[in-house]
Amino acid sequence: MATWSKIKQYTEDGTLETMQAPLIVSVSRSTDIPAFYSDWFFYRLQKGYSVWTNPFNGVKSYISFAKTRFIVFWSKNPLPLLPYLHLLRERNIKCYIQYTLNDYEQEKLENTPSLAIRISTFQKLVRQLGKGAVIWRFDPMILTKDISIDKLLRKVENIGDQLKEYTEKLVFSYADIAIYKKVKHNLEQAGTSYIEWGECEMEEFAKKLAEMNVARGWNFRLATCGERIDLPKYGIEHNRCIDGDLITRLAYEDKALMDFMKVKIEQVPGPTLFGNTELPEGAILLPHNHYFISSHKKDRGQREFCECMASKDIGEYNTCPHLCEYCYANATKQLALKNWKAHQETPQSETITGR
Repeated sequence: MATWSKIKQYTEDGTLETMQAPLIVSVSRSTDIPAFYSDWFFYRLQKGYSVWTNPFNGVKSYISFAKTRFIVFWSKNPLPLLPYLHLLRERNIKCYIQYTLNDYEQEKLENTPSLAIRISTFQKLVRQLGKGAVIWRFDPMILTKDISIDKLLRKVENIGDQLKEYTEKLVFSYADIAIYKKVKHNLEQAGTSYIEWGECEMEEFAKKLAEMNVARGWNFRLATCGERIDLPKYGIEHNRCIDGDLITRLAYEDKALMDFMKVKIEQVPGPTLFGNTELPEGAILLPHNHYFISSHKKDRGQREFCECMASKDIGEYNTCPHLCEYCYANATKQLALKNWKAHQETPQSETITGR
């Protein structure tokens, strides 16, 4: 688990508290803050801190935004972010968005706006943030008695054709249902006859997806999230959702952030009498004739097959009103709705739920 430097900072009531001061903040793996808590988050950003509750022991800790230089947003409906993005620019905070854009409308597995609205939102965000800063996730890929591999691929194809010019990357995962008891229970309660992915099915899907990526001219980078299976023969890599290389590409001019990440920005050497000078192995080009060498390091506190670098997540489980049938972040729909209502009673509290 990443540890961050700590600072002393005053709270709203004038108490001097010791706070973690992360440079990279995740907003959030635990709940959809952009969709439901954007007002809260940007209010807390203005106040300079929020309070995070540890899901394992219930201990609360203060998180300062005094040193925050980069934010990774996670959302199924980041439309409410649009009016606030200028506040990040004013604070010189860069960001990118992990945008989960699935199509389970017919099956009613998600409580989200229409697919058309979500695709339009994706395009609007790209126009503000740039193509590399909005990542398409179709996550998870679910098989049921009504959703075959080929039907899933048709869903992906429909969205991919509309995002062809708007993103560089498609990230997906295979739904692991049996290992999450609450997910298994929720799907069974909803009457969804799910089918577990086997390795043969994973390989078949990966092969057809890779072929589609070429045939339809998408040329997305394809990546799996948190999966054990290796699929490099199909050009599919293991994803880094908190990706040091992408953060560098988007914020390479931020010296404080680069120093923290131990990234050195180099000038591309000019040609010599003997021709162009070759760049070092692993060099990643940047604008204005600069490059860097990847120094991405996995956060050892993450899951075995997670490749993310260190960040501080500020969300809370059991607070997402999307109420997706396959959700792992809510123990029950009732608890999520209870906490959502608690938030609405104290929408500017230090914590999401006000407790």
